[in-house]
Amino acid sequence: MSICPKGKVSKSRRDKRRANWKIDMPNLIKCSKCGELMAPHRVCKACGSYNKKIIISDVADAQ
Repeated sequence: MSICPKGKVSKSRRDKRRANWKIDMPNLIKCSKCGELMAPHRVCKACGSYNKKIIISDVADAQ
């Protein structure tokens, strides 16, 4: 047996199903230490800190 669709799916019905595929904007917050925009619950790429504690010291030395 092969795959056989039960009926034609119109362009409208197909596109309604695909309407939720859009990409959302990333949620960004300000870093509590330097004020740069960053993803929540991640180490700040600008200063290397998380929750006001320096996690990556290499980033802070490069600036």
